[in-house]
Amino acid sequence: MSASCILVIEDDDVLGPSLVHRLRLEGYAPQLATWAAEALALIGRECFAAVASDVRLPDGDGELLYRRAMAHLADTPILFVTVFGDIGQAVRLVKAGASDYLTKPFDMSALVERLAGLVRRLSGRRDIGEDAPPILESAALRRIDQQLQRLARTPAPVLLRGESGSGKEVIARRLHAMGGRDPFVAINYAAIPTDLAKSTLFGHEKGAFTGAPSRHVGYFEEAASGTLFLDEVGELPLALQAKLLRVIQERRFRRVGGTADQPFEARLVTATNADLRARVAGQAFREDLLFQIAVLELGIPPLREQHEDVVALFHAFVARFAAEYGIASPAIAPDVEPMLLAHDWPGNAHELRNRVARALALTDDHVVVARDLFPERDLDAQPPAGT
Repeated sequence: MSASCILVIEDDDVLGPSLVHRLRLEGYAPQLATWAAEALALIGRECFAAVASDVRLPDGDGELLYRRAMAHLADTPILFVTVFGDIGQAVRLVKAGASDYLTKPFDMSALVERLAGLVRRLSGRRDIGEDAPPILESAALRRIDQQLQRLARTPAPVLLRGESGSGKEVIARRLHAMGGRDPFVAINYAAIPTDLAKSTLFGHEKGAFTGAPSRHVGYFEEAASGTLFLDEVGELPLALQAKLLRVIQERRFRRVGGTADQPFEARLVTATNADLRARVAGQAFREDLLFQIAVLELGIPPLREQHEDVVALFHAFVARFAAEYGIASPAIAPDVEPMLLAHDWPGNAHELRNRVARALALTDDHVVVARDLFPERDLDAQPPAGT
């Protein structure tokens, strides 16, 4: 995930594009969705640093959107924009775990400032240990750790397969640490604007195109002799797949507008939540590229297949966020564990972490109960606003 990728969900023909334009000027990489269904598809496929959504959309309202998106949002902050008459609904959403709300009409700078603050807070939380040891104490991840020990012995490319939120970047960082290579450079192609993809990946020379006043070092060059982690490799268009294939085969690349090749010395680790073999069959992914990136391959099981580990991970997250928030570890009510074991965890470990973070932030009696972790059950009990 890029710290600059923000999803804007707004059906107003003027406000939506205006907000996207302003965010671009502020250095972000926004994407615009005008329907709830479109937004849900993007949230299920990509990772965002923050989401800004109107409460009223043509095909649904904020509560319906949030309830369906919650599993995929993980700890991604979401800010709702609402008219004065819908403030009650916005407040309910915040109580259910949404990060903030803003009423219309609003000053564009105020919205940008709120989003920037949410992105900074998320970045700060992740900086305390996305790949911290407690997460590697679960039985399933210890087994994966043993496999990583073997993979780390060779510099061959590694493909990580797993659902969104299953911890592919955590595993990639763990593999990187075992190999003793620096630096670790992570890319989520889905977060890179299409028209900037080549420059972002391979860099460009001064004057290579309009708006290139100086040389830019791309991710492939920045990775040096460390590890280059390319997430969502299945999203690469065929033209870029061909370029990646050539880089892997020839171990060199060329900046956009350049005349000399640059060496590619990093270890390549790719990840996907897609069935790449099915995409090969559908001619959406190159078979020769799949052979190159999957020299070594590791499947990461979803959390629903690790029920014996859910409770251990839950307690690890409780300890982590209690320390972060500066509070004593709360007591855990008896109704929590059965709910943890019964839930399917479509958002995997990211969803569990998000639910724990929200529960500890909102509980005021030092006891975590099941409804703190699953507030959408309260939402389910309420009819959508305006019906």
